[in-house]
Parts: sequence; C-alpha cells; structure tokens
Amino acid sequence: MSVSFSQIIWRVCNLFMSVFFWLATYVQINDPDAALWMVGYAIPAGLCFLLCCQPQITESLLWRRMADLHVLVASAFGVILGWKLYKEGITDIFQQEEGRECCGLMLTVFWLLLCRHSGRSSVGSVRICTAVGITVFPFITWIYYYMNTELRKHWPEHCTTAI
Repeated sequence: MSVSFSQIIWRVCNLFMSVFFWLATYVQINDPDAALWMVGYAIPAGLCFLLCCQPQITESLLWRRMADLHVLVASAFGVILGWKLYKEGITDIFQQEEGRECCGLMLTVFWLLLCRHSGRSSVGSVRICTAVGITVFPFITWIYYYMNTELRKHWPEHCTTAI
C-alpha cells in the first residue's frame, strides 16, 4: 500500500501537534490548577500521536469517543472563559491567563474536529492546507512571545518560568 504525499503531510502535522500539545502539557506544571490543564492538553497530545502512527484510528470507537468527550468538555470551558473575557471587555486576550487558556482549548477543539473523520477517506487538499496553517500557528506564536519579553512582562510568574 503506497502512502501519498498528502498522507505524509497529514501524519507530520499530527506529529507536530502532538509535540505541541505535550509541550503545552509540560508548561502547565507550575500552574495553580495544573492537573486540569495537563489533562486538557495530554489527551489531544495522545490522540494526535495515535493518529500519526495509525491514521485509520479515527474510525475506532474508543478514539472517537475520547475525542468527542474532549471536544465537548473543552468547548464548554472555552465558552465559559470566552464569556468571562467578553463580559470584562478584554481585547488583548494573550495578556490575560483566561485568554491564553481559552485559545489553547479552542486549538484542541479545532484540531480534534479536523481529525475526526480523517481515517475514512483520503485527506484532501483543503484539510491539508488547513492542517499546515493550524500546525504552524501555535509554534510561531509561542516563539514570538518567548522572544519578545515586553509582551510577557505582565504575565504571572507561573507563566514565565516553565520554559
């Protein structure tokens, strides 16, 4: 069975997203509510790794149920955090912990939804382009904020000492 170029790109994107979610899991270690956030990132990290190793795993009932449950819970928490940001009129969401948490949750939700039925048929060009864009974005953002200390100067200490 030959593997197409788009399948290779899809697997690589899932590998990178798995790495990103594992890094996000690690940096939660000194957060006041670390256990909650570590689970919130470790589940998609594991699901992405499984998908990287075996693309047809999305047809497994266990994989789908884990992904669906994570999407449901993360969406609920994301809506709560988003509502809090909206109510408080916060526009610079990366400067607020709730904003960063909301964005992280939405990233896991979007990624798992993108992966949801990827094992059923060939991965199309729209999914590949979307996957590459989503994969590149968090790494560039993280590097940008890591290099720009001015942007991080008002963050709480637990957000600046993990890496």
